[in-house]
Amino acid sequence: MQQGDPIDERYKEYTERETVIDQLAYCINSYREAAVSNDPKFDHIDLAEKQKVLTECVEAEAWLREKKQQQDALPKLATPVLLSADFRKKAEAVDRVCRPITTKPKPKPAKPSTPETPSTPPPQGSEQQQAQSGNADPNAGAHENAEGGEAAPASGEPMET
Repeated sequence: MQQGDPIDERYKEYTERETVIDQLAYCINSYREAAVSNDPKFDHIDLAEKQKVLTECVEAEAWLREKKQQQDALPKLATPVLLSADFRKKAEAVDRVCRPITTKPKPKPAKPSTPETPSTPPPQGSEQQQAQSGNADPNAGAHENAEGGEAAPASGEPMET
């Protein structure tokens, strides 16, 4: 170790400290806001998971406050209580817990187990086909009457069951 290294390290820590503290505070506040938000994009997140995010934020904030007070009590020439790397590690730990919860995708709507059948069948283009062909099919009316008033589907379309 050279003679100026401890001084350089303390100066580097002093200049970086406010930036990393601000980053950690921003991280904590962002996750807290997401957990207490009434935004519909967070509605699908379980209340217990939101509470887990809030608990993590409160603990990280208490840790930050304590370490900042300890550091502020020291003179600039003293070895720092906490290094910038420690603040980054804490931010990463908060992120590891909170990010998967707050970025959890909404579940896809459940598909009904039985397909819903509409009460009246939608027109399947048979009226348009008859109008376009000019009723060239002499049996077009026979299909309509034989099926109890329902038009027969076009031959290229599969029948609904």
